[in-house]
Amino acid sequence: MNVKLTVFLFFLALACWSQNIPHLSKQGNTTQLIVDQKPFIILGGELGNSTFTSFGNMETVWPKLKSLNLNTVLAPVYWELIEPKEGEFDFELLDKLIQEARHNDLKLVLLWFASWKNSMSSHVPSWVKLDQKRFPRVKDDNGISHEILTPFSEDNLNADLRAFSMLMAHLKEIDEKENTVILVQSENEIGMLPSARDYHPLANEKFNKPVPDELINYLTKNKKNLAPELVSHWKENGYKTQGNWEEIFGKGLHTDEIFMAWYFAEYTNKIVKAGKKEYNLPMFVNAALNAPNKKPGEYPSAGPLPHLLDIWKAAASNIDFYSPDFYNPRFKHWNDLYTRNGNPLFIPEHRFDSTVAAKAIYAIGHYEAIGFSPFSIESNDDVASENLSKMYGLINQLSSIITTNHGRNTIEGVLLDKENPETTFTLGDYEFIVKHSHTLGWESNAKNEVWEPAGAIFIRTGENEFYIAGTGIVATFKNTKLENAKVGILKNTEISKIDDNWKVLRHLNGDQTHQGRHIRIFLGNYTIQKLELYNYD
Repeated sequence: MNVKLTVFLFFLALACWSQNIPHLSKQGNTTQLIVDQKPFIILGGELGNSTFTSFGNMETVWPKLKSLNLNTVLAPVYWELIEPKEGEFDFELLDKLIQEARHNDLKLVLLWFASWKNSMSSHVPSWVKLDQKRFPRVKDDNGISHEILTPFSEDNLNADLRAFSMLMAHLKEIDEKENTVILVQSENEIGMLPSARDYHPLANEKFNKPVPDELINYLTKNKKNLAPELVSHWKENGYKTQGNWEEIFGKGLHTDEIFMAWYFAEYTNKIVKAGKKEYNLPMFVNAALNAPNKKPGEYPSAGPLPHLLDIWKAAASNIDFYSPDFYNPRFKHWNDLYTRNGNPLFIPEHRFDSTVAAKAIYAIGHYEAIGFSPFSIESNDDVASENLSKMYGLINQLSSIITTNHGRNTIEGVLLDKENPETTFTLGDYEFIVKHSHTLGWESNAKNEVWEPAGAIFIRTGENEFYIAGTGIVATFKNTKLENAKVGILKNTEISKIDDNWKVLRHLNGDQTHQGRHIRIFLGNYTIQKLELYNYD
């Protein structure tokens, strides 16, 4: 065979093979996760931090995960367990996790608990913990050391980097053909505590040096699109392009946090780059959200928070996206911030409570999210579990319709409660006025002081055709193009996907549509409806 042809075929085969690996792809204005060459929505659940630290502890967990209609499990990989002795690696636990996931037809997102987990370095190996001279800790503003590896140490970086590289090389060896692992998180909820920045001598040396050119160039190039919280500090100091951190951003905790964000990001980026060199899976970093009125250091300072994402993007080009962990309210607020400037939304952690079902379908509908995952999925209450299972079941049935419509402005999601009982949006020629079903006053719980959240997805699949799924909503319609026209319900059916085919369960009319006045799904019911509208004078 011709040598040139052989080389060409080799690289062609290599390119085709690389496309089989899970990866991110753009469709319109939406980023999709591609798994097994198809768009994939993560219907996930994250294991508790110590759940998979032994084989036996998982025996009762797998059936529970299957009952929740998950398609993906988020599971930690612990540096201390895979490298108990320096240079000696043990992947037996990971291999078992992957085998069991395959057996249960589940995908995996691996969470690398290494240098930092919830800010602290509690999951580093004992040989790292015990050698504090070689592997130094951060120091707070009083000069006191804390159990947090400083990101300014090359020894700290190289030890983590080597371990992560070995992990990814092993993962490629055992899983490249199977694609069980579809995504990797590097570190976990990075941040500096209890001061805004590290005061280790290595950090102090960097703090007094000029701001890196890479950051200045990024700020200058993206000046019009920077987060307002960041650009305001730069503006107050005259948009300087030369100087140390305080000369560029001013004195204060905000500068301490910006400084730390750069070096946390730079450190993490090097780890991610090394891991991708071994096996090029998509990789992300998550953040512990800052509580209202808290100062840097009172919350984990310098993680990939919305006001710092520009710093992280400038320092960490190998990280694919950034994700919020939810243990506080203002779900819409934080997601709006995380999706600024094209960052795709993935929610790897949410407190497992009664709100998760509604929030899952809202995130996947409104933000066209990569996926959603409650935390400690194996230790939830029955009500939350049941509701999430039902909602995941609906999303799974609709997944191909959802992903086909990604990036086409044909999908919307709603999240409603007593404080926010109504919303309006437009799909095609129709304005949808959607309210919480309790606004009708027909349900017994409508008189409660607090309403359980309602959530639903709306998908336009034709000029007058829509799929609607979720719980707790009532919707009416207007035609935005025909001013004097009235909108009627031509056909409304409750459907389900059985054996990969859509089946009509009920034709909804009369009482179910209030004699053609609206469509509805009462709170606690989880259904898919196919709707056809028409216009009349």
